[in-house]
Amino acid sequence: MSEPLVLGIESSCDETSVGIVRGEQLLANEVASSMELHARFGGVVPEVASRAHLEAIGPALRRAVAAADVDLSELDAVAVTAGPGLMGSLVVGLAAAKTLAAVLGRPLYGLNHLVGHVAVDLLDHPAGEPARPLARPTLALLVSGGHTQLLRVGNITGDVVEVGTTIDDAAGEAYDKVARLLGLPYPGGPVIDEAARGGDPTAIRFPRGLTAPHDMARHRFDYSFSGLKTAVARWVETRRLDGLDVPVADVAASFQEAVADVITAKAVDAARHHGITDMIIGGGVAANSRLRTLLAERTATAGVVLRRPRPGLCTDNGAMIAVLGAQIVEAGLEPSGLGIGADSGLPVGTVVVRD
Repeated sequence: MSEPLVLGIESSCDETSVGIVRGEQLLANEVASSMELHARFGGVVPEVASRAHLEAIGPALRRAVAAADVDLSELDAVAVTAGPGLMGSLVVGLAAAKTLAAVLGRPLYGLNHLVGHVAVDLLDHPAGEPARPLARPTLALLVSGGHTQLLRVGNITGDVVEVGTTIDDAAGEAYDKVARLLGLPYPGGPVIDEAARGGDPTAIRFPRGLTAPHDMARHRFDYSFSGLKTAVARWVETRRLDGLDVPVADVAASFQEAVADVITAKAVDAARHHGITDMIIGGGVAANSRLRTLLAERTATAGVVLRRPRPGLCTDNGAMIAVLGAQIVEAGLEPSGLGIGADSGLPVGTVVVRD
């Protein structure tokens, strides 16, 4: 069969996005973010995000169709994020996708948001050139505001196993909370990354979570950032109680170094332990400059091939859902059906949701 034309909808958090692909060729990827609406709250407010999705989904769909220069009647399938994510946000995307699939008479695929972050690398190639196939297996490192996970991916259409995860805060949450402590705006990731450029990453030795011998015995490949966040808060509080200025750049750089150090060390350790020689990084925090640099250095030293999608594809987007849908269609897997619901806690091993 010819390469499937698939439209993908992503609405798991604060980005409303519609992407269109033909096989592994990106045709359109329209993203509308409600981040500014959440800035004054210092984090994503589910009710605000849901309303923003309702307002943005129609215009995003029209822009994507225009950018791809296709007609909706040409679609072979409609794909949508079914979970994990914020329940109210997921429902908006699902309702739009179900409506499209029903009106067009096309199959619907409810897909896993996390696996989409892995599949998106298939789109990161020059136009007109074939995609680089994902190695089997591949170790996926997903780092975002809601997730910090290590996944063993044998096949993105159905063989995905969690190797490690955060036991408390995700890395992106820690960035947001530390930014607030330092008086920096939301979201914390980009502003701390920028502030850190002028600081000394060795100025303060902040803790690396779950790296003590007794923790490694049970949580060798797991992450924890709550202790790091608390350590930064106590350091800043003590500094202020002593009447001293807080060196924002040094705190930002030292915090960022602690995050990048523990994430990359555990990822490389997991690759070695499981005999995996290929790694991919995804998620919003994957755009962080220090994380990308340190991971590249450590994977190169370990002989692990690292794939880093361009930053614009690392954040939540509809194209990642569309290309995962295209892989599912090409594999000949059954569609989800119009009866599926949103699952805010969808396990990573469930790539396609069934009704």
